[in-house]
Amino acid sequence: MLDIFITRKDVAATPVWQIRSGETETWCATHAGPGAAWVATSGFKGEAGKVLLLPDGSGGLAGVLLGLGDGADPFVAGALATALPMGDYRFAGERHGDAAKAALGYALGTYRFTRYAGGPREWPRLVLPEGVDGEEVSRIAGAIFLVRDLINTPAADMSPADLAAAAEEVARGHGATCEVTEGEALLAANYPMIHAVGRAAAVAPRLIDIRWGRAGAPKVTLVGKGVTFDTGGLDLKPSSAMLLMKKDMGGAACVLALAQLIMSSKLDVQLRVLIPAVENSVSGNAFRPGDVLRSRKGLTVEIGNTDAEGRLVLADALAEADSEAPDLVIDMATLTGAARTALGPDLPPFYTDDEALAGEIAVSAEAMSDPLWRMPLWKPYDAWLESKIADVNHVSDGPFAGSITAALFLRRFVEKARAHVHFDIYGWAPKPRPGRPVGGEAQGIRALYHLLQRRYGA
Repeated sequence: MLDIFITRKDVAATPVWQIRSGETETWCATHAGPGAAWVATSGFKGEAGKVLLLPDGSGGLAGVLLGLGDGADPFVAGALATALPMGDYRFAGERHGDAAKAALGYALGTYRFTRYAGGPREWPRLVLPEGVDGEEVSRIAGAIFLVRDLINTPAADMSPADLAAAAEEVARGHGATCEVTEGEALLAANYPMIHAVGRAAAVAPRLIDIRWGRAGAPKVTLVGKGVTFDTGGLDLKPSSAMLLMKKDMGGAACVLALAQLIMSSKLDVQLRVLIPAVENSVSGNAFRPGDVLRSRKGLTVEIGNTDAEGRLVLADALAEADSEAPDLVIDMATLTGAARTALGPDLPPFYTDDEALAGEIAVSAEAMSDPLWRMPLWKPYDAWLESKIADVNHVSDGPFAGSITAALFLRRFVEKARAHVHFDIYGWAPKPRPGRPVGGEAQGIRALYHLLQRRYGA
């Protein structure tokens, strides 16, 4: 369990009152003394994420007010971690919202990316609210920190080889096996599109393959896009569009973190994780617009744009995932700008033909405050991927419905799995919120973990 949490309820701890907008007068009426007077003097109104320290009249700290605003953000307690002096604290008074989410929010507020600057620091400690499982909150926070660290690391230190090393570390920590197919061996093993996308880079492409769990348990396979940097290939991105391309392995980071949650919770599944790890680079042997690639599935794919490389590497990995006819295939990818245009950075779309699964995802997303939105696999748009010289083009020739056509392309490579869902995530927080600094961010994994716990937990 994270050392920021205290499980003993009898420890002396400074009270933290959670105040919604408009509740300050009520709080002041029931808490007479210098604390109440100071609230009026400070102008504190209960704004979301605002923290007010209450003096005790002798230079000490009597308590703390945390603004909840309208209560819409269940993780607003993340603002406390950096605002509180060192010491021990507990939530006091009327409970607002979900206590486990408040504890998680507090934990998320302690995240710092310190690989290149700064270092470890101590944080104020929080007494866990009654009924909150500190081990579970710590597991989830640890998974989110893993995603953030992987995405925030620049591509110079997060090459396909580095991503493979990170995956091997996760696997080793939970007694899983990890096999890596590298470079020319990808061709011998029949992963031609993974090889084609990554062959121009200085660091060879790889397919990472993790296995864990009881033989005979339900098969759950996770597939994550691991493009460690995306120049756009010969369809080169402008420099402004490359600035965040270290995050193009966000899907891989998310499935690794989800796998970590599954394994640490010992869910009764036969887990497999497939990550095509490549850098989409430019050199004399880069794949070209107009090329026709043969996929692992056998379909020939005309290349309409080398900057749509993610779906190519995913397709080979999905074909392999599908070969074992798993009960559930989940793929996650920072795939299209079209998804951001449609739904913005904080609301990832997902695609599935399975109505029951879509319903479960919606329930879990709501329960975990991990927003997701179902988008349609609109069959008429399938015709937009027709090719005159190959079985399929991997992009349409128009500007519309880019996220949908990408999902339709991927669907061609999954036939035997009982259920498949594709997530088009952003993997980045562009604006700071309590507990969620600007930078790499986990999306969808808390909802999926909740869903898998409901299906396969003890």
